[in-house]
Amino acid sequence: MTAWTPHVTVATVVEKDGKFLFVEEQTEGVVHTVFNQPAGHVESGETLTEAAIRETLEETGYTVQIDTLIGIYSYTPPMFPAQTYYRFCFRAQISSYDPDALLDTGIVGPVWMSPEELRDTARARSPLVLRAVQDAQSGQSHPLSLIYEHQNLPFNSNLDA
Repeated sequence: MTAWTPHVTVATVVEKDGKFLFVEEQTEGVVHTVFNQPAGHVESGETLTEAAIRETLEETGYTVQIDTLIGIYSYTPPMFPAQTYYRFCFRAQISSYDPDALLDTGIVGPVWMSPEELRDTARARSPLVLRAVQDAQSGQSHPLSLIYEHQNLPFNSNLDA
């Protein structure tokens, strides 16, 4: 029996002139490339928004500012029923772009497409990719204050009880 493995991931939805920022990437075991939002796993010590900003930069060269939470999604790939991904998807705005940024391994590069163009490629990495764009287009938005991330403070033995 395989142990169930939850994964905490983040993604950003960035829109500019009616097009959305996607990442063309190679994935293990897939013959062709697929498209995803800039997305990835949260690393130890990172907040969700810090992870989203970092992943966007590492996969596209774009530095972004996080505006709102679009939604929280879960997905269990049919081929891997012991893996569930919990995805926090954020709306973001571009702050700057570095066309010479060294992108993560497996990333072909950033691509700007309309939702229709993405749908026509039939190469979205998961159903969550198009769903997040549709939710963003419909105006779904939640304040970042919805997320509370407790940060442990260093222990100080000199504090009075």
